[in-house]
Amino acid sequence: MYLKIKILVQSVIVLGLVIPNCLYAESQTLLFDYVKRMLVQDGFDSEMIENIYNDPNVYFDTKSVAGYFQHNESRLNYAQFHQTRNIAKAKKYLRSHKTTLDRVEKKYGVDKEIIVAVMLVETRLGGFTGVSRVLNVYSTMAALKAEAPRENLWELVPPKKRLKKKAFQKKAIRKASWAYDQLKAFLTYTAQNKLSPIDIRGSYAGAIGLAQFIPSSILSYGKDGNNDGTINLFHHDDAIESIANYLKSFGWRPGISKKKASKVLYHYNHSTYYVNELLTISDLLKK
Repeated sequence: MYLKIKILVQSVIVLGLVIPNCLYAESQTLLFDYVKRMLVQDGFDSEMIENIYNDPNVYFDTKSVAGYFQHNESRLNYAQFHQTRNIAKAKKYLRSHKTTLDRVEKKYGVDKEIIVAVMLVETRLGGFTGVSRVLNVYSTMAALKAEAPRENLWELVPPKKRLKKKAFQKKAIRKASWAYDQLKAFLTYTAQNKLSPIDIRGSYAGAIGLAQFIPSSILSYGKDGNNDGTINLFHHDDAIESIANYLKSFGWRPGISKKKASKVLYHYNHSTYYVNELLTISDLLKK
């Protein structure tokens, strides 16, 4: 089976536009076989799953997932976010969304400045929420539990950028289980909110909306901030209230100390660089 998939994928790459359609479709079906089978076993409607994975926009997203395996948090330049022009944009956002931010701050006890700081760092206040299809990201990563998809991804990642084989294998297997849980949460979330799972785009790691929540966080902490009956983190009111609910759930309280605030924010992103930047931005916004 692995050899068949390998030949199919390599043929698509080599032949390019000559005869890609049938080969590409077959290779995609094989690469997602494990994921589709597991979803059906876990209770998802088999016809729905087949329809989703037969859509031409659903594919093995090597580019996005390869980026995940190359990512290094410490290399990100978080300091850019507290530059004067970005703080000015954040203060403008505070004024533009004052009604919602004041309401949410009173309801949850979470400083409006820290909510805006999160959105500034995560998506530049909604300016960039990601271009990867979330379904493809989680489906591809979940598929890495099986040998054939894992080997295909390894061969398609540029050698100069990829991890060493042993490290790649270990991380791929570990993250595949996590990604499968997120895939199930994503399909559940989209079904509950009557959203198309194929159309939603996010980060290369599968984070969604202005708040960049992963699917399990949306199910647990997402809020319908504008009362339209749908939790949609691409809407500002929903994103603002969801962030506040998340931070409160992990221990944020009015007048929280810097030390405790750092621990709460670390749940949002496991990076001390990230946490320190959020606190810096929040302080600047309060001036």
